[in-house]
Amino acid sequence: MGSLSRFTRIITGVSAAVVLLAVASLGARQAGPAVAIDKDDIGGVVTGSKGPEAGVWVIAETRDLPTKFIRIVVTDDKGRYVIPDLPAATYDVWVRGYGLVDSPKVKSGPGKTLDLKAVTAPSAKAAAEYYPANYWYSLLEPPPATEFPGTGRKGNGIPETVKTQGEWIGNVKMNLACTQCHQMGTKVTRELSPDLKSNFKTSVEAWDYRIQIGISGAYMNSSFGPIGRGALKYMASWSDRIAAGELPQAPPRPQGLERNLVVTQWEWSTAKTFVHDAISTDRRNPTVNAYGPLVGVEELSGDWITVLDPVKNTEHRVPVPVHDESLPYAWAQEIPQPSPYWGEEVIWKGKLAPHNPMFDGQGRTWVTARGGCRVFYPKTDKVVHLPDCPTNGGHLQLADDDKMWFGGAYFDIKKWDATGDAKASAMRFTDTVIDTNGNGKADLPGVSAKEPMDPTKDWQRAPGGYGLIPNPIDGSVWYSILGIPGAITRLDPKTHLMEVYEPPYNNPKAKVSGYLPHGIDIDHSTGVIWVGLNSGHYAEFDRRKCKVLNGPTATGQHCPEGWTLHQAPGPNFKTVEWSGSADSYYLNWVDWHNSGGFGDNTPMLVGSGSDSLMAFTGGKWVVMRVPYPMGFHPRGMDGRIDDPKAGWKGRGLWSTHSEQPTWHQEGGKSERPKAIHIQLRPNPLAK
Repeated sequence: MGSLSRFTRIITGVSAAVVLLAVASLGARQAGPAVAIDKDDIGGVVTGSKGPEAGVWVIAETRDLPTKFIRIVVTDDKGRYVIPDLPAATYDVWVRGYGLVDSPKVKSGPGKTLDLKAVTAPSAKAAAEYYPANYWYSLLEPPPATEFPGTGRKGNGIPETVKTQGEWIGNVKMNLACTQCHQMGTKVTRELSPDLKSNFKTSVEAWDYRIQIGISGAYMNSSFGPIGRGALKYMASWSDRIAAGELPQAPPRPQGLERNLVVTQWEWSTAKTFVHDAISTDRRNPTVNAYGPLVGVEELSGDWITVLDPVKNTEHRVPVPVHDESLPYAWAQEIPQPSPYWGEEVIWKGKLAPHNPMFDGQGRTWVTARGGCRVFYPKTDKVVHLPDCPTNGGHLQLADDDKMWFGGAYFDIKKWDATGDAKASAMRFTDTVIDTNGNGKADLPGVSAKEPMDPTKDWQRAPGGYGLIPNPIDGSVWYSILGIPGAITRLDPKTHLMEVYEPPYNNPKAKVSGYLPHGIDIDHSTGVIWVGLNSGHYAEFDRRKCKVLNGPTATGQHCPEGWTLHQAPGPNFKTVEWSGSADSYYLNWVDWHNSGGFGDNTPMLVGSGSDSLMAFTGGKWVVMRVPYPMGFHPRGMDGRIDDPKAGWKGRGLWSTHSEQPTWHQEGGKSERPKAIHIQLRPNPLAK
């Protein structure tokens, strides 16, 4: 018995050792190999209370460089991360993620391994503080569909001109108000300050006051006219319910390709500045200006061009000379009520309203502004004024033949370079018509746009719109027309004929309704048009599918078969069952030459209300979230290839923080606008 007992103990001990070795081996396999880093990386593992934290962000921030620098990556499914290619500096490093609160910031530097502890949110409310603005804005409950058409001041307070719930949503978002200028759902917009609560009897009164504050108070106040002052009660209900504890649904953590992203940010310009847009290269050849400066324009707030050197991590501003000092300020100087940030200080004094920049093939930047184009030479900071360039102060796009299009006009850059004659290089279209009688030619005089349609005569219509894009395949030019449902139009510069196509809206021949286009772009190989619809869709329009192109029935809703509406990510407004996304899409963009790493002609959408850029690839969405600082309000984007042989490191997407009130972002009044670069690695640990 003694020998047998001893033998049993030996076997049992061996078995236990084997089990321990097996468990250790299994643990090693679960944790994966050690994170490999180079001398300019920081890497490690993020763990939480239940083990590795997958799909959370690791943020590195420094003020040691000439301008504040931030780089953000996402952990893989084992909680591992690598922040690559960091400039020499001391960094604050911490973890942010949905379901968490920010971990304590840890000092570190390139070449160091740094394991981090994630902090589980102590409550659902604490976790929700990190959700994108559109998730909070989705708690807004619009008037029910049964309240439309509106019955006016003596009825339900909704103007009689607002016919549908979709029209109300479109107006309160992008068409007239709110998210055209800034996010809704940020902490500063969803909450009423203690001062407001104490100084007014009701939240409606507090909201009536708050939309009149600061430099934009007059505009915000007037924006409520088309939807009625009664809309304030819906805003008040929204903030009251949030104050009472109502919370939005939780967004998903990054998945798949979203975990391969590297987000880099630089501060530029000033805390009082509105940087409307930025550009990095000539989209027709995205190797132009390789490793060169990002060029931004400051609209309304000042007559400046902002320049970032992403290699030296420096930024500076270049004044745009005002050609006529008698010009009024581009933004009204009236301040109805003092700003909680700037009081009655007039912080915006721009006269030219530089709006939209575009690189040409020679590395010059063309800028729309009052009184003609400006041409900026990044290598010398020289600015040239071309008063005969027919800019209307809006958007511009460069066609393959070097014609720069501005609304219903273009400027022939090739001709100007050859002759120096700016006046002769400009062309304006003033005699365009819709071919209502269907004879294939422009018949003038036609019926005025203000008159009812006559099926025997062509219908005169001025070309232009909010956004535009030339078609490289047939030479036509397409425009986006704001409104409900809004439209896209096609101009043939050779025949001066126009076509109008509205997105399907309450159309019995279509399964889905969409409305309010803002941006517009094109697939360079097929000519398919891509449009961001603020109903919550990314729409593609293929004119080749249309059965009717012109004639008396071609009035807008005549080609539902040409439209395909793809639902964009994110929640709808509360109780809205059809198209009613709480996100906003200022512009969209098609990556013609794979500068972002998703493939040629990948359509992309700007999530102005969701801290994101979004790629639509393979029928699925890749949400490129910028989680810090919260409040990223992009308007446009582009992509550049710095080195086609350098893999993912040689290419990337560019955008900029374009919120009018910069101080709405996380960090408040001390924060400046950000220039943003997003790159796609082959995996989350690529160095």
